Amino acid sequence: MGVQYKDYYQTLGVSRTASDADIKKAFRKLAREYHPDVAKDKKKAEEKFKEINEAYDVLSDPTKRRKYDELGANWKSGADFRPPPGWSGPGGNGRGFGRTNGGGPQEYEFAGTGFSDFFEQLFGSRMRGGFGRGGVAEEQEVAGRGRDVEGDIMVTLEEAMRGSVRSVSLRGEAGTQTYQVKIPAGVTEGQRLRVPGRGEAGAGGAGDLYLRVRLARHPDFEVDDHNLIYEAQVAPWEAVLGSSLSVPTLEGSVNIRIPAGTQNGQKLRVRGRGLAQRDGTPGDLIVVAQIAVPAQVSDDERALWEKLARESKFRPRG
Repeated sequence: MGVQYKDYYQTLGVSRTASDADIKKAFRKLAREYHPDVAKDKKKAEEKFKEINEAYDVLSDPTKRRKYDELGANWKSGADFRPPPGWSGPGGNGRGFGRTNGGGPQEYEFAGTGFSDFFEQLFGSRMRGGFGRGGVAEEQEVAGRGRDVEGDIMVTLEEAMRGSVRSVSLRGEAGTQTYQVKIPAGVTEGQRLRVPGRGEAGAGGAGDLYLRVRLARHPDFEVDDHNLIYEAQVAPWEAVLGSSLSVPTLEGSVNIRIPAGTQNGQKLRVRGRGLAQRDGTPGDLIVVAQIAVPAQVSDDERALWEKLARESKFRPRG
């Protein structure tokens, strides 16, 4: 099945020689613009947000970016695409796993997972060997059972916090089937969601469908287990004198106190403002203070900094 080529560099608006920092900066700018929580046209923004996330997922991962670049720069965005013979992405052999009953290769296409067919063909969905159960005895017990099918599903941080239900379609040789997949609150990166009996059909019963959770990147937060990490820009005088600061969370902003004498990189914990854990209790928001220095100052400001330099007894180097 042919798919459309995705130009991830074009999606993020960067050159093919862009640095990791340039790619991250471009992603954050676009992700803030198209985040569904702030955009007026939420449906359009949601699709754009997924495209941006997919592009960043590939280009921010050195292994994936290297494999993607091997395809060359001559593909036209939107053109029909098939991987070159023998091409193997980091996720395995794309969709080219054969049947156990002697049939030809079975290919699947997903819809509703948040990833394009192009991504799935290169980095995502595949049929699982060993029936997903492990152990020779167990495989013999389910002889003739259809193989499991595995793919990726993009889950936003908001979904990971509150939980949701997604409509996911799986198209194979037998047609298209659509399933309602529950995403429980507290899911984590790499966790597999099992949909029993929705994999490949077989004489001994159908295999299972597994959807591997990929947390969508957020323009403001990094994820550490069930905690959210936010880097807050702090002025030098705020760090020295102390201050209050408004910081974002997934459920609106909160005010926190910046203690006097806050150091660069110091971590401030806001309890209960992270992602949900499986038992329902929330993780925390970790605010990392990043002391920002003005790149330019006026003459009056320079005079004040010079006066401080003369009068201060602070000696950072002992």
